[in-house]
Amino acid sequence: MLAAILSLTVLGAVLGLLLGIAGRYFHVEANPLNAEVEALMPGTNCGQCGFPGCAGAAAAIIDGTAPATCCPPGGKAVAATVATKLGLALDLSGMADKGSQIALVNEEICIGCCRCLKVCPTDAIVGAAKQIHNVLREACTGCEACVDRCPTEALVMHPVPVTLQHWVWPKPVFA
Repeated sequence: MLAAILSLTVLGAVLGLLLGIAGRYFHVEANPLNAEVEALMPGTNCGQCGFPGCAGAAAAIIDGTAPATCCPPGGKAVAATVATKLGLALDLSGMADKGSQIALVNEEICIGCCRCLKVCPTDAIVGAAKQIHNVLREACTGCEACVDRCPTEALVMHPVPVTLQHWVWPKPVFA
């Protein structure tokens, strides 16, 4: 018994040491611009842009394979900030900015089919089969994936309600 414990301890120490050496030897320096642009993104990782999360979208924008306006949840503000950071020319006239929105369930129509549960990237929808579902406001990112999937159109997008927790002082307008 003691031999088995001793041999596994030695094996773990040797393999840990080898992994540590390999991690330092094969270390790849990341582009610091990727981290900066990713920090500007909303961080919802909803996939509306067609990339696997905000890190993939940031890398695509930097590579030039995606426009700065590819992030629907970020809207015009994120597009303008990213374009300024990268020095890109930007035309925001064709981009619609709906503002922050969350999904709400119409309880009279919901049949409890659970299709919306499966597509929500943040698990913001709670419920069970053949029961009415509900949306957690704090977890909903407004990606609209559930709205497209609902067969009864029970899910609709609404602007984020203004409460004391979400209220933001409006910026002054200088004439």
